[in-house]
Amino acid sequence: MWFMFAVAASACFGIRGILYQWTSQRPVDRNLLFVGVYLSGIIVSLLLNIQAGQPWNDGIELGILMGLFSFAANASLYRGYEVGRASVVAFFSALSPLVVVLAAYLMWSEAPGAVQGIGFAIVVLALVIVRYGQDLRSGQLRGWSWGTLAMLLYSFTDLSSKQSVLIGASMLPVLTMMFMTGTVLFLGMHVTDRVRKSSGKKSLTDGAEQDHHEASPSIASSAATSSEQGAARTVWPARRTLLWGMTVGLTNIAGMVLMLNALQEGVTGIVSAITAMSVIVVILYARFYLKEAMSRREALGILLAFAGIIVLRLAS
Repeated sequence: MWFMFAVAASACFGIRGILYQWTSQRPVDRNLLFVGVYLSGIIVSLLLNIQAGQPWNDGIELGILMGLFSFAANASLYRGYEVGRASVVAFFSALSPLVVVLAAYLMWSEAPGAVQGIGFAIVVLALVIVRYGQDLRSGQLRGWSWGTLAMLLYSFTDLSSKQSVLIGASMLPVLTMMFMTGTVLFLGMHVTDRVRKSSGKKSLTDGAEQDHHEASPSIASSAATSSEQGAARTVWPARRTLLWGMTVGLTNIAGMVLMLNALQEGVTGIVSAITAMSVIVVILYARFYLKEAMSRREALGILLAFAGIIVLRLAS
């Protein structure tokens, strides 16, 4: 059953990736979007726990750790996309299952069986092939450090999730703590960004007032007003951004619940590898909906991914 939970979690994270891709083409406040994503997780977790009645027992503080790692991983990944090559960042961040399987062996002596190991190797190879872009082959490794940091942080998120399962912490309270932590951190980034932008606008306005004798005040004022009005027309309102983030967050909380259920019985590294294959869902979306061309490398990677899934299914 854990295998089906892991595959379903991968599908949820894949849909989340599609929604992120669609949203990235719209003028939204990224930090406020993530506030909505994590806020949705809090609400759903609390509502589910009203029905389930899971106790707030020892170990739920691991949810805070999961929230910290998840927040930092997302922040690192986006920073990598800002300063480096997207394919390079994506390639390094996709290697998290390797870290997870090694750490799980060292921490809990948890190792996959022989057939599971073969399936794991095929899945990881598929991820590498799919994410291995032209920028990496040509040696343009800008952003690799942020991608590596994201890889480690995503690995720590998975390992913290497994640790919460091992010590018997209640799943829904743990998730509530995780999403509360992420909400507070992204809200802090949103407020900080607003304050910084407000300070920048004030400095620009003060500078314009000081130089009014050197340039026409009416022209400067008109240009500034036009710029501000243009920004106001293009950027999504805060309410719309927040509500859309909460909608996207439904796929995130669904994926987390399914992944934690998979971790209760499944091998940590294999569950991590299966959920990481959510990238396949995004690639298929790009091919058939966005009509993007699929390279032979990507097609081979997808075929290998399905082959690895079959091997893991037979071994489960």
